Amino acid sequence: MRRFCVSVGGGIASCGTFSTSLAAVLRVLQIVPELETGGAERTTIDIAHALVDAGDEALVVSQGGRMAADLPGAARHIKLPVASKNPLTMLANARRIGALCRQEGIDLIHARSRAPAWSALMAARGANLPFVTTYHGAYKARTGLKRWYNSVMARGDVVIANSQFTADSIAAQYPFARDRLTVIPRGTDFASYEKPVQPYDWNLPEGTRIVVQIARLTEWKGQSVSIGALAGLPDDIHLVLAGDDQGRTDYRESLIRLAERAEVHDRVHLVGHVDAPRALASADVCIVPSTEPEAFGRAAVEAQAAGVPVIVSRLGAVPETVLAPPMVDETERTGWHVPAGETGPLCDAIKTVLALEPTSRDAQIQRAKRHVHDRFSLQAMCQATLAVYRQLVS
Repeated sequence: MRRFCVSVGGGIASCGTFSTSLAAVLRVLQIVPELETGGAERTTIDIAHALVDAGDEALVVSQGGRMAADLPGAARHIKLPVASKNPLTMLANARRIGALCRQEGIDLIHARSRAPAWSALMAARGANLPFVTTYHGAYKARTGLKRWYNSVMARGDVVIANSQFTADSIAAQYPFARDRLTVIPRGTDFASYEKPVQPYDWNLPEGTRIVVQIARLTEWKGQSVSIGALAGLPDDIHLVLAGDDQGRTDYRESLIRLAERAEVHDRVHLVGHVDAPRALASADVCIVPSTEPEAFGRAAVEAQAAGVPVIVSRLGAVPETVLAPPMVDETERTGWHVPAGETGPLCDAIKTVLALEPTSRDAQIQRAKRHVHDRFSLQAMCQATLAVYRQLVS
C-alpha cells in the first residue's frame, strides 16, 4: 500500500492510500474515446511521449483513429469500444480495463472524457488505483441526470482543469471537487512554429490577404460569424475555414449557402483538416470567433506562437491566452478581443490588424510569442502532469 497526499494551490488537497507497484518505472494508462482529432487526443499523445521520454511506460485505450500513428513507438495502444455510452458496453469496458491493469501492473489511470471515464473509474476503484481526470472543456447539464453523468470528471483523486476558467466552472458545479482541483494549462509544442514550414497553396489570386480560422466545423465555433464579417471586407481579403466537419455535412452546406447569400462564396474556402503551422504560415490574421466559451483556446495560442495576429471572442478562457485592453495596458496587448457573435466588431478588428504599421505589428507579435512561451509550453504541461502522477503513487 502507498499513502498519497496531493498538494493543490499550496495546500494539502487530499490524502489516502492506494495499492501500487514499488517499481521505479511508472505505468500509466490514459483513456480517451478515440484518437481521430482534437485537443484531448493531442494531449493524450503528448503525455504518452513525455512518459516514454522519462523512462516510464505509457498505455492508451481508445477506439483508434488517425492520430494513433502519432503515439511513441514504445507506447501501447489498446483498442476498446470506449466511446460507447451504452451502459452494458461501459460495464464490459470496466471489466476489460480492470483486467488490463492487473495484467500490466498499471500504477494509475487517467481519463479524459466522460463515457470512458465511467469505465475507468469502476476499474480504478476495483483495483484500488489512483484515478485522474482532465477537463478539456466545460460540459453542459440541463437535467439532473446529465449533471450526474458529467460528474464523473469531477471524481478524480486529482481533477486537472485546462484553464482557470474551466476550474472555476468545475468548482461552481461540483463543490465537492474544489480541494482536488489543479490547473494545468494545455501545452503547445512551439518547436513546430519556430522552424520554416511550407505555406499551403490554396490556389488563391496573387496579392490575396488571408484570414484563417482553424476549428472543427460546428456551430458554436462561429464560422457563420466569420462569413458575415468577410462581407464587410475588401475583395482582396479571403477567408479560409480550416477544419473537419466530423460528419456535420448539413452545417458545412449551410456555411456554403450563407456565403452565397452574402455574395462572398468565391472568397470563402473550406479546406478541411490542416497542419496548423502550415496553415498559420499562410495567414495574415487568425480569428477565433467562438459564440460559446472556449475552455482553453489552443488555436489562439498557436497563432501567437506562429507570429500571426489573432482576434478572439471575449469569452471563457480566452482572456487567459490572449491579452488585450482593458484587461491589460495597450503596451501588453498580445491580440484583440471582440464581442461574441457580432460580425461588425470582428470585421472592424480585422481591418485594424491588417492596417497595422510594420513596427507596431512586429512589436505586438514579439509580445505574443513571449506570452505563450512563458505560460503555455508543452514542456510545462508535461512536467506538471507527470508531477501529479508521481505525487499520487509516491
